[in-house]
Amino acid sequence: MPQPVVISIDAMGGDHGPSVIVPAVAIAAQNQSDVRFLLHGDQTLLNAELAKSPAARAISEVRHTDKAISMDEKPAQAMRRGKGSSVWNAVESLRGNEAQAVVSAGNTGALMAISKLILRMGAGLERPAIVASWPTMNGVSAVLDVGANVESDAAQLVEFAIMGAAFHHAVHGSERPTVGLLNVGSEDQKGHEEVREAHAILKQTTLDFDYRGFVEGTDIAKGTVDVVVTDGFTGNVALKTAEGLARFFSAEIKSTLTSGPLAM
Repeated sequence: MPQPVVISIDAMGGDHGPSVIVPAVAIAAQNQSDVRFLLHGDQTLLNAELAKSPAARAISEVRHTDKAISMDEKPAQAMRRGKGSSVWNAVESLRGNEAQAVVSAGNTGALMAISKLILRMGAGLERPAIVASWPTMNGVSAVLDVGANVESDAAQLVEFAIMGAAFHHAVHGSERPTVGLLNVGSEDQKGHEEVREAHAILKQTTLDFDYRGFVEGTDIAKGTVDVVVTDGFTGNVALKTAEGLARFFSAEIKSTLTSGPLAM
């Protein structure tokens, strides 16, 4: 019988902490029979929430700490004073092979910094990136970075391509992912120096993915490539724009169906 997947959760992260985390665990219990949770946070608060949900209680283990990282703490502060906090302990359990994944709705910068400190980067990689699994007309694309690094040089963009391809292969099952570098046009002379330099490196490098050159913003939703690489500033703007458009279209459709000629 296969062992259950264990997910380690920063239960104090986010704006609402255990009052949201525990109900989410209960929903997971309804949909997944082979998952267990390590909940890191204030034992009193967590037990109070778990008492409301026997389903969540049955698949959860509470790891007590009364220390938490606030949403406005800088990454450097989080690393200095974060040891023993809920997010630190959640990541530590991954290094100790107690869990296979970590989830946090808390301070993103702190999570990235603490994860890098505890787990370390892979050989030849300098910086972590935040990846978004982006629904497209052709399946799901991985877009990175979407916020971890506001500025990225050419070498870091190449690293993101490597990490993005590995992610798409592992999570979405592509045998040889296609990779594109986000730019303002497809011509070699377009874009700023870092993007052009990364493009030149990727064209000459033999790796376990298929580099397709530059892609534009419209190519993300089309699913032109499996992996879209960009710096964190551009990626975050693209992500927030897409989220805003999704909400706009959802509201417009709802309004049309409830108050327009098509009202039901």
